[in-house]
Amino acid sequence: MLAIVEQLAVDLPSFAPELLADPKVSMFRPFRDTRFSEDKTPLKTNVAATFPNRTLGRMNGASFYFEVGPTYVWIGGGLWRPDTSQLQLVREHIVANPRQLDAIVTSTAFKKLGGLRGDRLTRVPRGFDRNHKAAAYLQHKQFMGFREEPAAYAISKNFYKNLVGTMRTLAPLIKFLNEPLVRAQSVSRQAHIFGED
Repeated sequence: MLAIVEQLAVDLPSFAPELLADPKVSMFRPFRDTRFSEDKTPLKTNVAATFPNRTLGRMNGASFYFEVGPTYVWIGGGLWRPDTSQLQLVREHIVANPRQLDAIVTSTAFKKLGGLRGDRLTRVPRGFDRNHKAAAYLQHKQFMGFREEPAAYAISKNFYKNLVGTMRTLAPLIKFLNEPLVRAQSVSRQAHIFGED
């Protein structure tokens, strides 16, 4: 995993320069927090890494993520559990740019990953036009694309090439989702600097 993260630090800038690959930031700890769990097994049975937006930081905004467990390999990315304010910003961004998102998630490569996935509402959220051309996207509470493979995939000779290929496919979605979040953070930072908050 360490070698993969280090190689991604070299390769990621060519297609997702705004994302960070750094072993100190990307890799998850091998142990679990057992304080509130009935299962007191101290070690995880998987190894995982995340590749966050440089501006937003780890566990904030859309990012790449992959995990290798004893029976599976999971490679994906997107926005998993945005808070309410982030979700509102993303939905407003979708309303303003519906064709851009549609082009990303209906591309052939993205459809091969299974299309746009994640938890959804049963109807368009309050405050948005239920007849908007992006109504189906506005129902999403999560915006993800991913692939799941058997564990042996992690030791196949094309693993790294396919990992990077999947990340390339997901990069436009991640960039799209982060645009309003980075913009909002920049505005917030400027307001703080000039004492307007």
